[in-house]
Amino acid sequence: MTARRGLAFVLIVIVLVAAGVLAWGWHGYGGPGPLAEGRAVVIPKSQGTRAVAVLLEEKGVISDARMFLAGAWVSGVARHLRAGEFAFPRHASMAEVAHHLAYGTPVVRRLTIAEGLTTVQTLALVAEAEGLEGAAPKSIPEGALFPETYNYSWGDARADMVARMKKAMDEALAKAWAARADNLAITTPAEALTLASIVEKETAVPAERPIVSAVFQNRLRRGMKLQSDPTVLYAVTKGTGPLSRKLTRADLEAESPYNTYVASGLPPGPIGAPGRAAIEAVLHPARSDALYFVADGSGGHVFAKTLDEHNRNVARWRALQP
Repeated sequence: MTARRGLAFVLIVIVLVAAGVLAWGWHGYGGPGPLAEGRAVVIPKSQGTRAVAVLLEEKGVISDARMFLAGAWVSGVARHLRAGEFAFPRHASMAEVAHHLAYGTPVVRRLTIAEGLTTVQTLALVAEAEGLEGAAPKSIPEGALFPETYNYSWGDARADMVARMKKAMDEALAKAWAARADNLAITTPAEALTLASIVEKETAVPAERPIVSAVFQNRLRRGMKLQSDPTVLYAVTKGTGPLSRKLTRADLEAESPYNTYVASGLPPGPIGAPGRAAIEAVLHPARSDALYFVADGSGGHVFAKTLDEHNRNVARWRALQP
């Protein structure tokens, strides 16, 4: 009888100790974590649950990898843990960390492509974007990548990002072309994209874009050369980036299909990627008889209908130069 009581006592003690350990562990799993400040952590692909737990402990997100593993398995969350970049708030518990890895939203990163950038410049930004993986396609036509801010997650493919940019441009151009005004001097979406890329480079003043568009279309109708400096810049740089010097007379006289001081009509293709506003300006130009424009010295331009008027405007602009 005494032996049975002793065995029962031992069993009770074991159960109580186990229950205490379980309660302690569960409290630790659900209690405040060690992070003093919020932190983002990248969970690599093809990592086992144990490796994820060790990484989280190394990064200071959790205090005990073994306790995290046990809690994640008991709660059934372990099999749902995902790779990616996740941001954890300060003092997040192990339970909160596990739930976030299983069901939370990964960190949203952003890549901004400015209007007017060339394909070379855009692909360089894609190549430098932290978190994107793989190589980007190289044979991308000029003007094919839509300038916009793109959201992405750690581990997304560069090729997919470029495909999104190309699709965005195709859709924006198609939508704008379908709603174009009548009596334009351009006849195809490709011509619209090319002219929009020039308008994009000629002025940074939104209200001026439809007027600049009208000037160029008026010149095209009359068979006048466009005489656009940005096209000469593109002819010199081949779209690799900005020119570190001023254009010279030799540049303006150089033979190139992109040099609109020498070649008539539109250049053979875009000189960069126009934004939505420049495309709209080309497809909905202002009603204007202007054939010329020159900088006004304050960031905008002054427009003229005749060469004499334009020459006076040029003289005034040159008088403002240091």
